[in-house]
Amino acid sequence: MSRFVKTIISTAVAPALFLTSSAIFAATGAAATDNTNVSPAERAKIESVVHSYLTQHPEVIVEVMQILQKKQYEEAEKTVKQTQQSVGKYVDALFHNSKDPVAGNPSGSITVVEFFDYQCPHCVDMAPVMDSLAKNNPNVRIVYKEFPIRGPQSEFASRVALAANLQGKYIPVHNAILTANQPLTNDLILSLAKNAGADVDKIKTDMNSKAIDDQIKANTKLAQDLKLFGTPAFFIGKTNTKNAVTYVPGQMNQAQMDKAISDVG
Repeated sequence: MSRFVKTIISTAVAPALFLTSSAIFAATGAAATDNTNVSPAERAKIESVVHSYLTQHPEVIVEVMQILQKKQYEEAEKTVKQTQQSVGKYVDALFHNSKDPVAGNPSGSITVVEFFDYQCPHCVDMAPVMDSLAKNNPNVRIVYKEFPIRGPQSEFASRVALAANLQGKYIPVHNAILTANQPLTNDLILSLAKNAGADVDKIKTDMNSKAIDDQIKANTKLAQDLKLFGTPAFFIGKTNTKNAVTYVPGQMNQAQMDKAISDVG
């Protein structure tokens, strides 16, 4: 199983463990409420019994969490395999959409596609790796897929960046937003775009265009077709390949990225 899948599940386990007893407690109470023959007093008694049992036997919670964790591992691993098996059908949409922003060498023999969100901390951590890749590997072209899944602020940032792309200012604006190191607001995003050399008045018009609506929708549909379950997500292969693409879900360090590229050949 990939390191990323383990990280995702490990992150989920701690809060789930904390909530398990209360979830069982609430579920028991709900079941009792659904039974019209159960009085409020009986319901309270059932809840008390469940609470007492879990308090005296906390190992039950651990056992439940172990079963849940195993199921999550299996489901995540299955999803990763499904994506890898189906990716060949989406090579053109991944590698050769002319509307996508491109960094690095536009004629590079190897393409790295990144689905990302500006408010994703793992995507932020990837910024120096991607910047180094663009500057130091002349054989690589980078395709950025705006995938705003973390709410309205993420979508606003994506729209601003894609509007900047129409001015040939995508990379400086993208880098400025991704490395802002503070909570994103509309005003901050526009200020970052302006400082990066973009025409903000034009951005305000272009960012709400049908073309950008369609681009974000297309990226979202592609991510759904590929069964992506988070950001960042990478697809790496030879630029002119027809189907041999490697799917790498999750954050990588520089060495891991370099190896993923070298494995392509």
